[in-house]
Amino acid sequence: MDEKRKEKRLNEENKVTISVLSKDKSKHAKSSFYALTKDISLNGLKIHTDVKLDPGTELKIEMALAKSKKLISVIGQVKWQSQLYDNEVFEMGVEFVDTPPDRVLTLLEHLYGEKRNK
Repeated sequence: MDEKRKEKRLNEENKVTISVLSKDKSKHAKSSFYALTKDISLNGLKIHTDVKLDPGTELKIEMALAKSKKLISVIGQVKWQSQLYDNEVFEMGVEFVDTPPDRVLTLLEHLYGEKRNK
């Protein structure tokens, strides 16, 4: 498999609360909702949710990182979306934007810290 990712991806489910930040909130049925991550990297994440969001939608994402037991809040932008189950469940790729250094450090520790302890 010839995966060309910039950063390591960790396959895991984390509970997230998402708030739509884009100016045109009227397009979205919900301005705040829950989702689950399917994978996470330093640059973004893949989520599953019952809310369809268009590429370009800006989001505030609050995550409870299961393995490192930390809470983190980041801003992201939907890069792509696809339908999984009859217009009821959607998968989306979200890229982090303008992530503060302390949150980058938290993500680095979450993604790479576990290997140092083994």
